[in-house]
Amino acid sequence: MSVFALGLNHTTAPLDLRGRFAFAPEQLPLALRGFRDRLQRAMPEAALVSTCNRTELYVAARPEAVRELVSPALGWLAEQGGVPASHLQAHTYVMDDHRAAARHAFRVAAGLDSMVLGEPQILGQMKQAVRGADEAGTLGTTLHQLFQRSFSVAKEVRTSTEIGAHSISMAAAAVRLAAQLFEDLREIKVLFVGAGEMIELVATHFAAREPKAMAVANRTLERGEKLASRFGAQALRLADLPQRLHEFDAVVSCTASTLPIIGLGAVERALKARRHRPMFMVDLAVPRDIEPEVARLDDVYLYTVDDLSSLVQTAGERRQAAVEQAEAIIDAGVQSFAHWLDQRASVPLIQAINRQADDWREIELARARRLLARGESVEAVLDALAHGLTHKLLHGAYAELHAADGEQREQVAETVSRLFLRHHGRGADAGGR
Repeated sequence: MSVFALGLNHTTAPLDLRGRFAFAPEQLPLALRGFRDRLQRAMPEAALVSTCNRTELYVAARPEAVRELVSPALGWLAEQGGVPASHLQAHTYVMDDHRAAARHAFRVAAGLDSMVLGEPQILGQMKQAVRGADEAGTLGTTLHQLFQRSFSVAKEVRTSTEIGAHSISMAAAAVRLAAQLFEDLREIKVLFVGAGEMIELVATHFAAREPKAMAVANRTLERGEKLASRFGAQALRLADLPQRLHEFDAVVSCTASTLPIIGLGAVERALKARRHRPMFMVDLAVPRDIEPEVARLDDVYLYTVDDLSSLVQTAGERRQAAVEQAEAIIDAGVQSFAHWLDQRASVPLIQAINRQADDWREIELARARRLLARGESVEAVLDALAHGLTHKLLHGAYAELHAADGEQREQVAETVSRLFLRHHGRGADAGGR
């Protein structure tokens, strides 16, 4: 088996294009089944990784089929986003070699390929990809190994290097930006829209600054109440958001909605009610939660995940010294995965050899039993048994030696020597010469 990876991320595609290819966790199994049906052939293994910064399709198949699958995979992914394949291709990357694909997966898991160097949230998202592929029935042994090894590599990178130390995540960057706009964060009211992992992180960072009030608006009130209770915040229904928006100085949104949930009109009405006191807004969702036109309003400071990249890169540059150490760990992981794949490739051959050996054994045992039944001595039967097995074992090697010519004969002799003369060196008379 071999592996290829096809994807787009924050370095190759703009935010709005990435938003077209965002898959919610519950969409992953259905999407993967659609990919399997689209191929209409023996289904390779497949998994989808989808985050705010990337969408990546990992596929494992026989080496000869890998290159043939890249184009259909690109076409299928383009259909999911409703864009021409040619347009998507200009913003994607392909690793069609198992070493390159493994290195990429390991770097992603370790946070080396993230907008925030060393960010830990990607691990949870990759584990979600594994669960989605497992539910869809497209995981398989090869991709299971790839992802499990990526998790192990990521753990070693985090425990053995300083990649994750003092990292400025998107959450911390959002708080830093808010602190630049407002003189004292203890005097502001903050609204969090959504109740997922990213919102929980942002709420944690804001709570440490002790704002005057915090609220959580979520489509499912029960889940919003659960998160709000952790921070002593108020829980709101998402439907009440337009009427309550003006109460908040800072709004941070990250939901799985496929359409914006905070529109231009709602923000304009909020600003009017606030008498044009400024609003700080952060949209961490892909696709966007806040209509992009909101950024044109004079009293709104709207930031997206891409806008935060300059802040987090500053922190990343301070940790570049640890990157080389992390890359060395990843190199070792790639070598280990490639070795495992090579060993797996030998399994069918080993199984075939074992079957052949079993057939030979049965043939010689049957012959030995016949000889014993005719009254032959045990010594003679054992000698015939050993001779028969030895002849069958060596016949193929002798045949290859006699059929080979010139340089090929030299190579065959070298192989036969390694197989049958391992304890005696190569031997000048290998193959009867």
